[in-house]
Amino acid sequence: MPNLSDLQTPLVVIDAPALQRNITRMAEAAAAGGKRLRPHGKTHKSGWIARQQVAAGAIGMTCAKPGEAEVFAAEGITDIRIAYPISPTYAPRILSLMDGVRLSTIVDDLGVAQGWSDAMEAAGRRLEVLVKIDVGTHRCGVDPTQRDAVAFIEAVSRMPGLDLRGLLSHAGHSYAAGSLDEVRAIAAAEAAMMQQLVDGCAARGVTLEEISVGSTPSARFSAGLAGITELRPGNYVFHDRTQVGLGVVDWQDCALRVHASVASFPAPDRLVLDCGSKVLSSDGARGFGGAASGFGVILSPDGQPDPGLLIERLSEEHAVVRVSGTTRLRIGDRVTVIPNHACVVANLTNRYVVADGDTVVETHKVDARGLVN
Repeated sequence: MPNLSDLQTPLVVIDAPALQRNITRMAEAAAAGGKRLRPHGKTHKSGWIARQQVAAGAIGMTCAKPGEAEVFAAEGITDIRIAYPISPTYAPRILSLMDGVRLSTIVDDLGVAQGWSDAMEAAGRRLEVLVKIDVGTHRCGVDPTQRDAVAFIEAVSRMPGLDLRGLLSHAGHSYAAGSLDEVRAIAAAEAAMMQQLVDGCAARGVTLEEISVGSTPSARFSAGLAGITELRPGNYVFHDRTQVGLGVVDWQDCALRVHASVASFPAPDRLVLDCGSKVLSSDGARGFGGAASGFGVILSPDGQPDPGLLIERLSEEHAVVRVSGTTRLRIGDRVTVIPNHACVVANLTNRYVVADGDTVVETHKVDARGLVN
């Protein structure tokens, strides 16, 4: 295999030791807390990585869409949860998947739940479902502060063709937290809300066996909280600038990196890298202490951010970098960039170059990239 330095940029590179540390660390945290681990595959979209996560102790995978589930099923993953309120119009594809894997999905609308009930009844099958609860992100889900969530859950439990497994939530608002203490509080509030619903359902004779929560920032805290049965973090497998900004990890734990070259140096205070929005994405970063400026972090040779370089804007093929003071870089030199959001970068590339230091270990196709349904 070649060295990284022999390959042309831009390259999406996975640091093999960091990847393994991340997979192992989360698996151990889940096991120590007595939680099942079901990683979200939308981050990496890779059957190769999914198999490593299962080998390390994950019970299966989470997906965002049927297409991802189909890819992971073809890769031998036998327990898949689609954590998205998909339409019953997908019933033929879901029924086909159910022939080979244990499949579950979520509902947050009684009309949609009834549609799935009708489809399963017509097919003589039973679909495992969880009710999505809005614990504060205010995206999808039943918001217990706005409606009678227990009555909703009870109604779903009575629908023929559906097997109500429990509740599912995503504390996505943890990404807007201002401190680790705030992330911890968000995780605790999520667990408390879910437990309150479990108790309310039990009082009406509805038993909920699974309480599934997600979010990489809150996972470390959720792992130790009572009542939760399953963790669904996704980004942890790679981490990124946002996770560093949120105090989850340090730079050496960011397994997905973009290797780029200086393509132009048109002014003393401006250089251009060959990794534009088609590589890095235009997502901003989040985190504590002003981590949100720029479109990725350029590392110095010591593995820490270079304070004199700021990726201030992107076009499709250009990353325009503001240079403060002097820099070691010249046209043709290579840099390593930690992206703001690794999940988007993974979906923009068609292959991972896996390396240990400068040595290329292997390459892998990104199996589920670009899927829209």
